[in-house]
Amino acid sequence: MVVKVFVVDDSAIVRQALAHILAGNAEVELVGSAPNPMLAMEAIRKSAPDVLLLDIEMPGMDGLTFLRQIMSTNPIPTVICSTLSTEGSKVALEALSAGAISVMAKPKLGLKQYMEDSRRDMILALKTAARSRPRVRTSATDPAARAITVRAPVLSSIHAFAMNKPVVMGSSTGGTQALELVLTSLPGDAPGIAITQHMPEKFTAMYAQRLNGLCAMQVREAKDGDRLERGLALIAPGGLHMQLRKAAGQYYVHVVDGPPVNRHKPSVDVLFKSAAEVAGRDALGIIMTGMGDDGARGMKSMHDVGARTIAQNEETCVVFGMPKEAIKLQAVDDILPLEHIARAILQFDSRA
Repeated sequence: MVVKVFVVDDSAIVRQALAHILAGNAEVELVGSAPNPMLAMEAIRKSAPDVLLLDIEMPGMDGLTFLRQIMSTNPIPTVICSTLSTEGSKVALEALSAGAISVMAKPKLGLKQYMEDSRRDMILALKTAARSRPRVRTSATDPAARAITVRAPVLSSIHAFAMNKPVVMGSSTGGTQALELVLTSLPGDAPGIAITQHMPEKFTAMYAQRLNGLCAMQVREAKDGDRLERGLALIAPGGLHMQLRKAAGQYYVHVVDGPPVNRHKPSVDVLFKSAAEVAGRDALGIIMTGMGDDGARGMKSMHDVGARTIAQNEETCVVFGMPKEAIKLQAVDDILPLEHIARAILQFDSRA
């Protein structure tokens, strides 16, 4: 399958550089380009691309507004390529929340050479996006809109001193949106959750901060030694692995450097395998949307020691890669749509 790509970028130099990169690969085809969203709309309807490669900062209508418009009517897998995406940019995270499949940074200087050096990553991002299935996003289903009525950070007396049965979650492509939906659906006294989401360094702190403002639970980037408490979700820092540990009856996280596992750091397998070792059947493991197989073997380890394991179903995944591989290994107890995962967490928590 040849991936048809449409580029929207106000820089003629960028459009030329991208055309050169895509022309050198038999797996992708540039079917059109435009300097701004207004000119792109009609051309996109005619060319029917598989993937959009979209800049953010453009005159007239900015890329983020255009992305939200697309995702609310006729979703097209979109890769953001923008100078605004560097240093864990807030705009980049807003783009991911709005439905972008991935974000790539481009420098303000040395652009042509950067594009050439990034050829492999660019092609991989476009091919991954083409295999994704973005969902229509409306104000009624937007977690950010719903979170206002959900927020309730005070712990209930029923759960305040209950034993925390840890929940571990792993995701990749499409996971920023999926995690947002799950976490904003949970009450402020939900069980402690440790999360590994494939994200670059410096993105995770800002992502956690964003979720903390939307969720009834507290959400923060994990630090080594943080205790996993009720009403708290800890997100593995980009560029570091996170493991679950237990001491004196309490769970905490160990944040550590090390080589990539399954090409990722943080790796879902690292978190899941540690949960199998220290929590055993007391843990709940959830694997969600993402490319590749990271987390599948770790979930198998959890399943083999009696932990409850859940995979997101194919219909609601942006990319049905990681859950599919876990299912293949017979590591999954239940396969659930994204909208049912929060309920499953609360049902697990209420189990005697």
